[in-house]
Amino acid sequence: MAHAILADLSMSITELKRDPMSVITDGQGGPVAVLNRNQPVYYAVPAELFESMLEQLENASLNAIADARRGDKGIPVSLNDL
Repeated sequence: MAHAILADLSMSITELKRDPMSVITDGQGGPVAVLNRNQPVYYAVPAELFESMLEQLENASLNAIADARRGDKGIPVSLNDL
């Protein structure tokens, strides 16, 4: 079965074992597809990119909640009640 490689750079798992830090340097801040028998088994991403991806996922989730609640009637609250 063919799989799309969703990165500009790929390396074999053997290359990764030989020089793990090359994933970071060769990737130049982007994702690197790690292949086993020419099939992607996982993607290595720098910590900064991973954190950004998680933040975007969280924002998308919060936007979905806000969209679902858009038609809800508000609850009046007084600052003195807080």
